[in-house]
Amino acid sequence: MRVLLVGAGGVGSAITKIAARRDFFDHFVVADYDLARAQAAVAALGDGEQRFSACRVDASDEAAVTGLLTEHGCDVLMNATDPRFVMPLFNAALAAGSHYVDMAMSLSRPHPDRPHAECGVKLGDEQFERAPEWEKSGRLALVGMGVEPGLSDVFARYAADELFDDIEEIGIRDGANLTVEGYDFAPSFNIWTTIEECLNPPVVYESERGWFTTEPFSEPEVFDFPEGIGPVECVNVEHEEVLLVPRWVGARRVTFKYGLGDDFIGKLKALHALGLDSTVRVPVRGEDGAGVRVSPRDVVAACLPDPATLGDRMTGKTCAGTWVKGTRDGRPREVYLYHVVDNQWSMREYGSQAVVWQTAVNPVVALELLATGAWSGAGVLGPEALPPVPFLDLLTAYGSPWAVREQGPAPAPGH
Repeated sequence: MRVLLVGAGGVGSAITKIAARRDFFDHFVVADYDLARAQAAVAALGDGEQRFSACRVDASDEAAVTGLLTEHGCDVLMNATDPRFVMPLFNAALAAGSHYVDMAMSLSRPHPDRPHAECGVKLGDEQFERAPEWEKSGRLALVGMGVEPGLSDVFARYAADELFDDIEEIGIRDGANLTVEGYDFAPSFNIWTTIEECLNPPVVYESERGWFTTEPFSEPEVFDFPEGIGPVECVNVEHEEVLLVPRWVGARRVTFKYGLGDDFIGKLKALHALGLDSTVRVPVRGEDGAGVRVSPRDVVAACLPDPATLGDRMTGKTCAGTWVKGTRDGRPREVYLYHVVDNQWSMREYGSQAVVWQTAVNPVVALELLATGAWSGAGVLGPEALPPVPFLDLLTAYGSPWAVREQGPAPAPGH
């Protein structure tokens, strides 16, 4: 397998470190708009690692990406950029006849009249519109294959296949007790994406209503996270799982809730009130008197520390997981399938902070399954469309185990 990895930021660099320990691929071409960043990601692997090379590419230039895929004979494009670049990369892979994997899907647009009641353009809609072309090509676009979405979707499919006969609700619940020394506000993940997720109208799925939206930060609940993280207040956030899981897994309700905390929510609300979450470029006068146009959200991102650089100042754990409620053999059951990463461990083992490492390990596992043929398909598919056991077994083999916690009544013997 030959892979074109587009994006050499925190997650992209973690992908290279994880992949370098595996032997399922022949070559990784690491491409970024900033050539020096791509070169640094490759150099960090050491002089003895010859399976990686660096080059420059503009992720918004579909033709250039298509040409790069063809030039290097890449079998798959791994998208490690932010969601703004999903569609040009997705389209470039189709044009080049390559497979495609991403960790975030095409952007949503709120309903013009009822943004907090009805969906407008949903996450992933643009990609699913092209599903027939992908099916015809015989190529696979595996979308939403990070940790959330990604591993969380695999958990949902595993629960449906192995743990439940009937599912009432699937709820993704994400929480952490991470702290960053020396910063009052230092998000552990890309702030551009965080703003997009948290300030857009959250989407909820109910089988009798379909997909609908609510106010941001709605339905607060306290969820008790495992391995010492403890109780964290979680709120509804727009996320891909709610758009993906119902397509392949039967459940009467699907939600996604982040453990954000009052302070974080307050800062996001302040950014929104000031218009600093906007992606629309506004005119700004420079020191020389000349005018430039900048996106307020890009300015916010530029003013905050790069999450990938925070690992040495960060302590604590992050938990991604899927809570499922339903019945098995006529008895009620409630479980939480989860994956925890300790920042101290990820920094010691890989030099990557916990959140970016946890995001990065899952697409590498998926790439290995595609390379071996354990996963295959054509069209635009989410992780829950594919068998979960090979993925979970291989994730454990990577040295990153997952677990299941019974939340309610004990299951019947043998289950």
